[in-house]
This record gives sequence, C-alpha cells and structure tokens, in this order.
Amino acid sequence: MTSDPRAERTRAKLRRALLDECARRPLTEVSVAALVRAAGVGRATFYLHYADLEALAVDACADVVRDAVDALHAWRGRPDPRSAPDALLGFFAGLPAHASLYRALLAPGGGGPLGRVLHQDLRARSLAERELAGAPEAPLVASAVAAAFAGVLADWLHGLVPGTPEEVAHKVWRLLVALHAVRWEGVRGG
Repeated sequence: MTSDPRAERTRAKLRRALLDECARRPLTEVSVAALVRAAGVGRATFYLHYADLEALAVDACADVVRDAVDALHAWRGRPDPRSAPDALLGFFAGLPAHASLYRALLAPGGGGPLGRVLHQDLRARSLAERELAGAPEAPLVASAVAAAFAGVLADWLHGLVPGTPEEVAHKVWRLLVALHAVRWEGVRGG
C-alpha cells in the first residue's frame, strides 16, 4: 500500500467504519455498501484500497497484531515467569471490545487470515531477538512461541480456553517463558 497521506486517511476512515459496524453486528452481516456510506467514500474507492471486506478487516486488526507482538516483548532482562508484563495484561484486557471481529478472522487453533499475520509477525520478532541473544534453537523456539500464542489466543476468543483476560494473560506468559527456558543440552537431533 502507498504512503500517500490522502490514501492513508481514506484507509483510516474505512478501518474506523468497519470497527464501528462490527461493534453492532458480525462481520458476515456487514456490507460494502453500508461500510462506504458510513466512511463517506465511494464504492470504487473501497476497491481501490482493498480486495474485499476480509482484507479491510485484517488491516483494521493489524494494530492488534502489533500490540500482541509488542506486549510479548515488553520486558527486558530475565522475565518473571509467574507474572505477565503489564503490556500483555493490557493487551488481553482490550480484546473483548472487538472479540466478535477477531473471532471472524482468527480460527480456533490460530488459523485464519489474522492468525497467519500474527504468527508471521510474532515468529519474525521472536527469531530476531533469539538470534541477537545467541539463544539455542532460535527457529524452532520462534515457531513454537508464535504457534502457541496464536493458538491459545484464538482458542480463548472462541471459548475453548476458559479464563478472564487477566488469568489467560498470566497462563500464556508462563507457557511462553517455559518454551524459552527449554534446555537443549543432551537433546540429539534425528
């Protein structure tokens, strides 16, 4: 996408209109016609920026992905495995406001268009940080962290993992710290 300020303002209007619409009804019930009317743009303008509603929805939720990745990496030094960082607690606390939209884009197990973006971004960030630190098995652990987080997040949003946002944030944090702490000495490849 272009970095033209006018184009970015148009996309911002469309993202805001979509979030407003999805606060009132499921994504499957939102039409392009209603969306462009709410955003004050033409239908052709919508299609100039997005292939379809799903593409717009993923773009509108991209901040959630960035927030998730940042929240998981918001600590420095040695992490406290018992207590999730404040950024992760805040991330989970903010999810219920648009949970219906996230469920539409994030399938159980962590799949779906938003799940793919989340996995890709989280894996890249985890891999870069592990490689920078010289941690062992960087690609393996980065993949495991991304898959575990996206899967648990999706399953929680779909009601398959019980708990309040705070409880799940702490449980996810402990799980991810454990993945990072796996000892590789004596483990032989096959």
